[in-house]
Amino acid sequence: MRINPRVQHSRSEPREESVIIASTKTHRPHESYRHEAFFWRDDEEFLAGMVPFIQDGLEADEPVMVAVIDERIKLLEEALGADADDVQFVDMGELGRNPARIIPGWQQFLDQHPAHGRPVRGIGEPIWAGRRPEEILESQLHEALLNVAVKPGTPFWLLCPYNTAQLDESVLEEAHRSHPAILDAEEYRGSTLYGGRDHVEAVFGSDLPTLHGHPEQLYFNRETLQRVLSFVAVLSHTAGVEAGKAANLAVAVHQVAASSLHRAAMGGVVRVWRHSDAVICEVHDHARVNDPLAGRRSGPANERGGLWLANQLCDLVQLRSTATGTTVRLHHWI
Repeated sequence: MRINPRVQHSRSEPREESVIIASTKTHRPHESYRHEAFFWRDDEEFLAGMVPFIQDGLEADEPVMVAVIDERIKLLEEALGADADDVQFVDMGELGRNPARIIPGWQQFLDQHPAHGRPVRGIGEPIWAGRRPEEILESQLHEALLNVAVKPGTPFWLLCPYNTAQLDESVLEEAHRSHPAILDAEEYRGSTLYGGRDHVEAVFGSDLPTLHGHPEQLYFNRETLQRVLSFVAVLSHTAGVEAGKAANLAVAVHQVAASSLHRAAMGGVVRVWRHSDAVICEVHDHARVNDPLAGRRSGPANERGGLWLANQLCDLVQLRSTATGTTVRLHHWI
């Protein structure tokens, strides 16, 4: 059974045998935040779920932003026809290259439409086939963070598509933990695995995967902080990183190390792994970070801090804080 082109999903509407079918359009505005996953197997199912969601939003005069990879943008533009002109399309391959940049992107969209709590809709695809394991891991943290990054009373309906034919079962299972509700071509159901804030804290408070190889390392404190710049720049440049990008990576690591000292750490250690396809830098200290959204909130430049800058300069940034301290891992792909 396919989704009816005019389906309007709602938690409160009765459903017969878990299948939602609506014969008429409804444009009741959503008055609170909704974060839902949509499972699809082929282009037909993708369009059957996304197109009516977009069109119903447009007909209700709700701003719509769609952040998916480029090939899916082309599919939607063709299917929507003239309606595509009224949709804000964003290439998730660019915005979500470092998943920590996605929440600021959604926040910018929400800030554009603040008048009287006007309902808005979004489609966000942070995970697609071919992403590196590290990127998938951070995209999964991003999906969990979306449940605490947006205030519950915000009239924002966000739908996140997952390609079940191409993504591993473990990725789909994690989607159940990070989304209160799951949709597919046949049904709408609450997720029995949804973890909410507890899931955020569990992921953020876990250790990052162990890296293979023997890193170069440098211990730093307030007196030796400046050494971090040359240490990272030289190692990354000799590993094949272009000089300007090596300098950017060094600045990012230096700023993260400085943030460690601002959190009252007495010092820390910088480790650098040089692989054939990446340079990976890690800053570890013994001071806790209590905010899992650190580095992901836009705001005045003087309030953004080292983690924000690192997220803008690096291909991927991973942040975890456990009982033994805080680790920030910065990736540059070669």
